[in-house]
Amino acid sequence: MNLIEQSEDFVSNLLKDKLSNLYSYHNFNHTLTVVNAVKELCKKEDVSKDEKELLLVAAWFHDTGYIEGYENHEEESVKIAAAFLKEKEQSEEFIANVSSLILATVKEYIPKTHLEKIIKDADFAHLMGAEYATTCELLRIELKNTWNLNFTNAEWAKENLNFLMNKHRFYTDYAQKKWQPLKEKNLLLVQKKIGKQEKKEADEIKKKDKIEKPDRGVDTLFRVTLGNHTRLSGIADSKANILLSVNAIIISIALSSIIPKLDSPKNAHLVIPTFIMLISSVTTIIFAILSTRPKVTTGVFTRADIEAKKINLLFFGNFYKMPLVEYDWAMNEMMKDRDYLYSTMIKDLYYLGLVLQRKYTLLRIAYNLFMTGLIITVIAFIIAFKTIQ
Repeated sequence: MNLIEQSEDFVSNLLKDKLSNLYSYHNFNHTLTVVNAVKELCKKEDVSKDEKELLLVAAWFHDTGYIEGYENHEEESVKIAAAFLKEKEQSEEFIANVSSLILATVKEYIPKTHLEKIIKDADFAHLMGAEYATTCELLRIELKNTWNLNFTNAEWAKENLNFLMNKHRFYTDYAQKKWQPLKEKNLLLVQKKIGKQEKKEADEIKKKDKIEKPDRGVDTLFRVTLGNHTRLSGIADSKANILLSVNAIIISIALSSIIPKLDSPKNAHLVIPTFIMLISSVTTIIFAILSTRPKVTTGVFTRADIEAKKINLLFFGNFYKMPLVEYDWAMNEMMKDRDYLYSTMIKDLYYLGLVLQRKYTLLRIAYNLFMTGLIITVIAFIIAFKTIQ
């Protein structure tokens, strides 16, 4: 196994075992892309066999420092490469040359030698790749995970555009000739993306200025209010059911246990308390029933009623006897007229509110009757038992 193969084996195992999963871009895939780019450039840039070996070893090790973190990762990469090459008994000159090539990949560094230009271009080979958009997204995820940098789609697109146009250039003749046109294609894609985003933002601003946004707020208002009305109606019905159940039990016990014993003269003192208890329970049941009793309506409307905007089509009691064709026509007429639609919704909420007011008023009376009757019944039984002592 030659030195390049040994380097590949060492780096692949190192990154697999020690590199954090947070590095979605600076990982083995990126390193492999750089190595392949170096190979392509070496074929086209008149590089000797020894120079190619230097470049490939440097390419394999150039991002190994990420196992220690982002800060000064190039220096860490140099340390890792130097330790490996010393173990492989490479000369100090070879190690120094590899180290200088690794340091040439520092983002702000401007390459001076031919070999530095090759590895610098190879490190940014992804800029001309067909998977440029995907690669950029991986870098965006990495920056979020490692540096907590959050970019919106628009911000990230502008960041990439600025880098492609103002902060990057290819240095080798081959890259300038072959890779630059491909990079410019990706540049156009980024510009188109920014154009679409700006158009989308402009459209959203226009939408905000239109009436639709207030309409959505009004729709939400109606939906929330209707939900509250429905829940309150359900609570009222539950309270009425409780009263009905409790008083039905009281009457049932009274009829089966107390009233049959009232024929006896010795139980005459229980007649009045029992009568009070039964009257209290019966009146409570009556008011509880009244609170839940539905109101029957005609269930019909005429076309004249719809044209005059008099009918609330959201309440079933106004249309349940009408044929589907007529109801379908009426609903479509209402939906065409925004004012009629909102007026109907307002009426529906208003009449639901009236129903709730009636329910809760009757329920309050029923609870007051039940409470008062219960107190009077207890007092009457106490008096009755006192009188026979």
